Amino acid sequence: MYVYAISRGEGSVPVYRQIALWLRKEVSDTYLPGDILPSEIELSKRLGVNRHTLRRGVDELVSKGFVERRHGVGIIVLEKAHNYSINAQSRFTEAFDFLGLETESKLLSKKVMIANDATAKKLGIGSGAQIIHLETLRIVEKKPFCLISHFLCLDDFSLVLDEFRGGSLHSFLKKNLSIKLERKESLVSTALPTFEDATQLLMPKSEPVLKSKSVNVEITTGRPIEYAITRFRGGTTELTFNF
Repeated sequence: MYVYAISRGEGSVPVYRQIALWLRKEVSDTYLPGDILPSEIELSKRLGVNRHTLRRGVDELVSKGFVERRHGVGIIVLEKAHNYSINAQSRFTEAFDFLGLETESKLLSKKVMIANDATAKKLGIGSGAQIIHLETLRIVEKKPFCLISHFLCLDDFSLVLDEFRGGSLHSFLKKNLSIKLERKESLVSTALPTFEDATQLLMPKSEPVLKSKSVNVEITTGRPIEYAITRFRGGTTELTFNF
């Protein structure tokens, strides 16, 4: 970490904001998640500012989730949060490909089960009907990003049960059944992860997940095709909704 020249005088960016911008670049270019920054005393000396101004600059990074103050430890660099933009036709792979990030989709399990009342209502089928339950894990830059439980009617989509092996479910439906989906609704809430989810997402069970419940319908008919429950790692995920 080198010495940074603070600009002062009329027309200059506020000093604390310059500190925040410089620290943000330093964190991005030099540090890894879990690294500890130099102390505020050392940083203030390097920059030639008082500790109050330095602390205000650090506060900018804390508020944006780049670093965290931990008592007795110091300023910890946090894992970078990924922003996932959600709209009617958003696709996981396409969204992150656009950002130049490496992604992977793994199929964890596939089974047939009986639909409960809530799931049956979302899919527009009778309660007690047989449905397909897929569990997939989405990975960004080799780290778990989210888990998805997909539910589809067995009578209409037995091909999914027989032949889907992973990757994008929506691409599979489009390629094999000429069905193109769009998102009709999404309900987002927070919750603590189950032990299984925390294990798959490599996160502490004390850290909340963002849970999104979505209904995806066929574009041409509006027929409900998929009900999905997605659990995102709360500490490293930002969701943007564009409908």
